[in-house]
Amino acid sequence: MGSAAKVLIFRRLSSTLFAMATIILGLGILKTSVHPSNKPQAETSKLLAFAAPFVAPPRLPLGLHSLDIGKEANISVTATATDITKESLKGHLNTWNATTLCSGGASWLELAPAYLEYQAGEFSTTDDHPWDKPYHPFITPPKVSVFFKELDMDRKKNWRVLTKASDIDANGFTIHINSWDDSILYSAIASWIAYPEDRPYVFSGTANTQDIRPSDKIQLKNSKKIDLGGRTFWKTPNVFMAINSLDFGCEANIRIRVGATDVTQTGLTWHMDSWSNSVFYSAGVSILAVV
Repeated sequence: MGSAAKVLIFRRLSSTLFAMATIILGLGILKTSVHPSNKPQAETSKLLAFAAPFVAPPRLPLGLHSLDIGKEANISVTATATDITKESLKGHLNTWNATTLCSGGASWLELAPAYLEYQAGEFSTTDDHPWDKPYHPFITPPKVSVFFKELDMDRKKNWRVLTKASDIDANGFTIHINSWDDSILYSAIASWIAYPEDRPYVFSGTANTQDIRPSDKIQLKNSKKIDLGGRTFWKTPNVFMAINSLDFGCEANIRIRVGATDVTQTGLTWHMDSWSNSVFYSAGVSILAVV
Protein backbone atom coordinates (compact mmCIF):
# COMPACT_ATOMS: atom_id res chain seq x y z
CA MET A 1 0.00 0.00 0.00
CA GLY A 2 1.26 3.50 -0.71
CA SER A 3 0.33 6.94 -1.92
CA ALA A 4 1.95 10.06 -3.29
CA ALA A 5 0.55 13.50 -4.02
CA LYS A 6 1.84 16.84 -5.19
CA VAL A 7 0.41 20.31 -5.62
CA LEU A 8 1.07 21.66 -9.12
CA ILE A 9 0.96 25.42 -9.68
CA PHE A 10 0.00 27.24 -12.87
CA ARG A 11 2.27 30.28 -13.27
CA ARG A 12 1.48 33.54 -15.06
CA LEU A 13 2.35 34.32 -18.68
CA SER A 14 1.32 37.22 -20.95
CA SER A 15 -2.42 37.34 -21.61
CA THR A 16 -1.71 37.77 -25.34
CA LEU A 17 -1.08 34.03 -25.45
CA PHE A 18 -4.84 33.45 -25.27
CA ALA A 19 -5.52 35.08 -28.64
CA MET A 20 -5.42 31.84 -30.66
CA ALA A 21 -8.85 30.67 -31.79
CA THR A 22 -8.30 27.10 -33.00
CA ILE A 23 -7.03 23.96 -31.33
CA ILE A 24 -3.82 22.68 -32.90
CA LEU A 25 -3.92 19.12 -31.71
CA GLY A 26 -3.51 15.58 -32.99
CA LEU A 27 -3.73 12.03 -31.66
CA GLY A 28 -1.43 9.04 -32.02
CA ILE A 29 -1.09 5.40 -31.00
CA LEU A 30 1.90 3.05 -30.57
CA LYS A 31 1.45 -0.71 -30.31
CA THR A 32 3.97 -3.52 -29.77
CA SER A 33 2.69 -5.16 -32.95
CA VAL A 34 6.16 -4.51 -34.31
CA HIS A 35 6.95 -7.89 -32.71
CA PRO A 36 4.70 -10.97 -32.17
CA SER A 37 3.15 -11.42 -28.70
CA ASN A 38 4.80 -14.83 -28.27
CA LYS A 39 8.23 -13.23 -28.66
CA PRO A 40 8.29 -10.53 -25.97
CA GLN A 41 11.19 -8.12 -25.76
CA ALA A 42 12.29 -5.58 -23.17
CA GLU A 43 12.42 -2.68 -25.60
CA THR A 44 10.00 -1.84 -28.41
CA SER A 45 10.31 1.27 -30.55
CA LYS A 46 8.99 2.59 -33.82
CA LEU A 47 9.41 5.75 -35.87
CA LEU A 48 5.97 7.31 -36.35
CA ALA A 49 4.96 10.22 -38.59
CA PHE A 50 2.45 12.88 -37.58
CA ALA A 51 -0.66 13.15 -39.76
CA ALA A 52 0.46 16.66 -40.68
CA PRO A 53 3.73 18.44 -39.89
CA PHE A 54 3.93 21.04 -37.11
CA VAL A 55 5.78 24.34 -37.34
CA ALA A 56 7.92 23.16 -34.40
CA PRO A 57 8.22 19.87 -32.46
CA PRO A 58 4.96 19.37 -30.49
CA ARG A 59 4.46 18.49 -26.85
CA LEU A 60 3.43 14.85 -26.42
CA PRO A 61 1.69 13.80 -23.18
CA LEU A 62 1.57 9.98 -23.24
CA GLY A 63 -0.65 7.40 -21.57
CA LEU A 64 -0.83 3.60 -21.49
CA HIS A 65 -3.94 2.13 -23.15
CA SER A 66 -3.21 -1.62 -23.35
CA LEU A 67 -1.05 -4.14 -21.52
CA ASP A 68 -0.42 -7.89 -21.55
CA ILE A 69 2.31 -8.59 -18.99
CA GLY A 70 3.38 -11.93 -17.56
CA LYS A 71 2.74 -12.68 -13.90
CA GLU A 72 6.14 -14.26 -13.27
CA ALA A 73 7.96 -10.94 -12.76
CA ASN A 74 7.19 -7.42 -11.56
CA ILE A 75 4.95 -5.14 -13.62
CA SER A 76 7.53 -2.63 -14.86
CA VAL A 77 6.61 -0.73 -18.03
CA THR A 78 6.98 2.76 -19.42
CA ALA A 79 5.91 4.69 -22.52
CA THR A 80 8.20 7.43 -23.81
CA ALA A 81 8.82 9.51 -26.92
CA THR A 82 12.22 10.58 -28.26
CA ASP A 83 13.64 12.13 -31.42
CA ILE A 84 10.62 14.46 -31.66
CA THR A 85 10.71 16.64 -34.77
CA LYS A 86 8.16 18.69 -36.69
CA GLU A 87 7.25 15.61 -38.75
CA SER A 88 7.68 12.55 -36.52
CA LEU A 89 8.62 10.94 -33.22
CA LYS A 90 10.16 7.70 -32.03
CA GLY A 91 7.74 5.94 -29.68
CA HIS A 92 8.98 3.47 -27.07
CA LEU A 93 7.34 0.83 -24.85
CA ASN A 94 10.07 -0.50 -22.58
CA THR A 95 10.32 -2.80 -19.55
CA TRP A 96 12.92 -3.68 -16.92
CA ASN A 97 13.40 -6.10 -14.00
CA ALA A 98 12.71 -9.15 -16.22
CA THR A 99 9.15 -7.98 -16.94
CA THR A 100 7.58 -9.94 -19.82
CA LEU A 101 5.65 -7.56 -22.05
CA CYS A 102 3.71 -9.79 -24.43
CA SER A 103 1.95 -6.79 -25.95
CA GLY A 104 1.08 -3.23 -25.08
CA GLY A 105 0.06 0.13 -26.42
CA ALA A 106 0.28 3.84 -25.65
CA SER A 107 -1.69 6.87 -26.81
CA TRP A 108 -0.56 10.47 -26.98
CA LEU A 109 -1.86 13.94 -27.71
CA GLU A 110 0.05 16.13 -30.15
CA LEU A 111 0.02 19.68 -28.74
CA ALA A 112 1.48 22.45 -30.88
CA PRO A 113 4.11 24.25 -28.76
CA ALA A 114 2.60 27.71 -29.36
CA TYR A 115 -0.89 26.67 -28.28
CA LEU A 116 -0.60 27.39 -24.56
CA GLU A 117 -4.27 27.07 -23.64
CA TYR A 118 -3.44 23.39 -23.25
CA GLN A 119 -0.95 22.77 -20.46
CA ALA A 120 0.62 19.37 -19.90
CA GLY A 121 3.16 17.75 -17.62
CA GLU A 122 4.08 14.69 -15.57
CA PHE A 123 4.24 13.68 -11.92
CA SER A 124 6.41 10.85 -10.65
CA THR A 125 6.28 9.23 -7.23
CA THR A 126 10.07 9.63 -7.22
CA ASP A 127 9.92 13.42 -7.58
CA ASP A 128 11.94 15.15 -4.88
CA HIS A 129 12.40 18.63 -6.32
CA PRO A 130 10.31 21.83 -6.29
CA TRP A 131 7.77 22.27 -9.06
CA ASP A 132 9.09 25.26 -11.00
CA LYS A 133 7.78 24.82 -14.54
CA PRO A 134 6.46 28.03 -16.15
CA TYR A 135 2.73 27.28 -16.38
CA HIS A 136 0.24 30.13 -16.38
CA PRO A 137 -2.88 30.45 -14.21
CA PHE A 138 -6.30 29.97 -15.77
CA ILE A 139 -9.12 32.51 -15.49
CA THR A 140 -11.45 29.87 -13.99
CA PRO A 141 -10.72 26.35 -12.72
CA PRO A 142 -9.69 24.28 -15.77
CA LYS A 143 -10.58 20.77 -16.76
CA VAL A 144 -7.78 18.39 -15.76
CA SER A 145 -7.20 14.88 -17.07
CA VAL A 146 -4.60 12.48 -15.58
CA PHE A 147 -3.45 9.02 -16.68
CA PHE A 148 -0.52 6.61 -16.33
CA LYS A 149 2.53 6.46 -18.58
CA GLU A 150 4.72 4.31 -16.30
CA LEU A 151 4.15 1.62 -13.64
CA ASP A 152 6.45 -0.44 -11.42
CA MET A 153 4.61 -2.90 -9.12
CA ASP A 154 5.64 -6.07 -7.31
CA ARG A 155 4.49 -9.40 -8.76
CA LYS A 156 3.71 -11.01 -5.37
CA LYS A 157 0.62 -8.93 -4.54
CA ASN A 158 -2.44 -7.89 -6.53
CA TRP A 159 -1.90 -4.94 -8.85
CA ARG A 160 -3.89 -1.97 -7.57
CA VAL A 161 -3.08 1.60 -8.56
CA LEU A 162 -4.97 4.84 -9.16
CA THR A 163 -4.16 8.37 -10.29
CA LYS A 164 -6.51 11.35 -9.94
CA ALA A 165 -6.61 15.13 -9.61
CA SER A 166 -8.23 17.03 -6.73
CA ASP A 167 -8.47 20.57 -5.34
CA ILE A 168 -8.54 22.05 -8.86
CA ASP A 169 -8.63 25.84 -9.02
CA ALA A 170 -7.43 28.50 -11.44
CA ASN A 171 -3.91 28.42 -9.99
CA GLY A 172 -3.21 24.69 -9.77
CA PHE A 173 -4.33 21.29 -8.52
CA THR A 174 -3.20 18.29 -6.49
CA ILE A 175 -2.26 15.14 -8.40
CA HIS A 176 -2.38 11.76 -6.62
CA ILE A 177 -0.93 8.32 -7.29
CA ASN A 178 -2.25 5.75 -4.82
CA SER A 179 -2.28 2.02 -4.23
CA TRP A 180 -4.28 0.21 -1.57
CA ASP A 181 -4.58 -2.93 0.55
CA ASP A 182 -1.32 -4.92 0.37
CA SER A 183 -0.26 -3.92 -3.16
CA ILE A 184 3.41 -2.97 -3.53
CA LEU A 185 3.88 0.08 -5.77
CA TYR A 186 7.55 0.90 -6.25
CA SER A 187 7.01 3.88 -8.53
CA ALA A 188 4.71 5.34 -11.16
CA ILE A 189 4.49 8.34 -13.47
CA ALA A 190 1.24 10.06 -14.38
CA SER A 191 0.81 12.48 -17.27
CA TRP A 192 -1.67 15.35 -17.01
CA ILE A 193 -3.43 17.79 -19.32
CA ALA A 194 -5.29 20.97 -18.32
CA TYR A 195 -7.38 23.22 -20.56
CA PRO A 196 -9.95 26.03 -20.13
CA GLU A 197 -13.29 24.65 -18.93
CA ASP A 198 -15.43 26.72 -21.32
CA ARG A 199 -14.20 25.27 -24.63
CA PRO A 200 -17.32 24.11 -26.53
CA TYR A 201 -15.74 21.39 -28.70
CA VAL A 202 -13.65 19.63 -26.09
CA PHE A 203 -14.97 16.98 -23.71
CA SER A 204 -13.05 15.24 -20.96
CA GLY A 205 -14.18 12.80 -18.33
CA THR A 206 -13.46 9.49 -16.66
CA ALA A 207 -15.05 6.07 -16.76
CA ASN A 208 -14.63 2.97 -14.64
CA THR A 209 -15.83 -0.61 -14.90
CA GLN A 210 -17.46 -0.04 -11.51
CA ASP A 211 -19.88 2.28 -13.33
CA ILE A 212 -21.53 -0.90 -14.64
CA ARG A 213 -20.59 -3.63 -12.13
CA PRO A 214 -19.02 -4.05 -8.68
CA SER A 215 -15.39 -5.08 -8.59
CA ASP A 216 -16.18 -8.50 -7.10
CA LYS A 217 -18.38 -9.40 -10.10
CA ILE A 218 -15.51 -10.20 -12.43
CA GLN A 219 -16.10 -10.06 -16.18
CA LEU A 220 -13.63 -9.68 -19.03
CA LYS A 221 -15.67 -7.51 -21.41
CA ASN A 222 -16.99 -4.17 -20.16
CA SER A 223 -18.58 -1.31 -22.08
CA LYS A 224 -21.00 1.57 -21.70
CA LYS A 225 -22.47 4.22 -23.98
CA ILE A 226 -21.98 7.79 -22.72
CA ASP A 227 -22.75 11.27 -24.03
CA LEU A 228 -20.21 14.06 -24.42
CA GLY A 229 -21.41 16.12 -21.50
CA GLY A 230 -24.56 17.21 -23.32
CA ARG A 231 -22.53 18.68 -26.19
CA THR A 232 -23.22 18.25 -29.88
CA PHE A 233 -19.95 18.60 -31.76
CA TRP A 234 -19.97 20.06 -35.28
CA LYS A 235 -18.24 16.90 -36.55
CA THR A 236 -17.27 13.51 -35.16
CA PRO A 237 -14.49 14.07 -32.61
CA ASN A 238 -11.18 12.31 -32.22
CA VAL A 239 -11.01 10.36 -28.98
CA PHE A 240 -8.01 9.89 -26.68
CA MET A 241 -8.21 7.26 -23.92
CA ALA A 242 -5.60 6.17 -21.38
CA ILE A 243 -5.61 4.12 -18.18
CA ASN A 244 -6.01 5.91 -14.83
CA SER A 245 -6.64 2.93 -12.53
CA LEU A 246 -6.09 -0.83 -12.38
CA ASP A 247 -7.16 -3.61 -10.00
CA PHE A 248 -6.03 -7.06 -11.16
CA GLY A 249 -5.26 -10.33 -9.39
CA CYS A 250 -1.60 -11.37 -9.53
CA GLU A 251 -2.30 -15.08 -10.10
CA ALA A 252 -2.53 -14.53 -13.87
CA ASN A 253 -1.16 -12.07 -16.44
CA ILE A 254 -2.40 -8.51 -16.29
CA ARG A 255 -4.25 -7.98 -19.56
CA ILE A 256 -6.13 -4.78 -20.36
CA ARG A 257 -7.17 -2.98 -23.52
CA VAL A 258 -9.21 0.24 -23.60
CA GLY A 259 -10.81 2.05 -26.51
CA ALA A 260 -13.91 3.70 -27.94
CA THR A 261 -16.40 2.67 -30.61
CA ASP A 262 -19.60 4.13 -32.05
CA VAL A 263 -18.15 7.64 -31.79
CA THR A 264 -20.65 10.29 -32.94
CA GLN A 265 -21.09 14.04 -32.56
CA THR A 266 -22.94 13.44 -29.28
CA GLY A 267 -21.45 10.34 -27.67
CA LEU A 268 -19.36 7.19 -27.72
CA THR A 269 -19.16 3.70 -26.26
CA TRP A 270 -16.13 3.02 -24.07
CA HIS A 271 -14.61 -0.44 -23.73
CA MET A 272 -12.33 -1.87 -21.06
CA ASP A 273 -11.58 -5.47 -21.90
CA SER A 274 -9.38 -8.30 -20.69
CA TRP A 275 -8.98 -11.87 -21.97
CA SER A 276 -7.82 -15.39 -21.21
CA ASN A 277 -7.57 -16.15 -17.46
CA SER A 278 -6.83 -12.64 -16.16
CA VAL A 279 -8.49 -11.73 -12.87
CA PHE A 280 -10.03 -8.38 -13.81
CA TYR A 281 -11.55 -6.68 -10.78
CA SER A 282 -11.74 -3.15 -12.17
CA ALA A 283 -10.08 -0.50 -14.31
CA GLY A 284 -10.59 3.16 -15.10
CA VAL A 285 -9.78 5.47 -18.00
CA SER A 286 -9.47 9.16 -18.75
CA ILE A 287 -11.26 10.26 -21.94
CA LEU A 288 -10.66 13.34 -24.07
CA ALA A 289 -12.76 14.03 -27.19
CA VAL A 290 -11.77 16.92 -29.45
CA VAL A 291 -12.42 18.27 -32.94
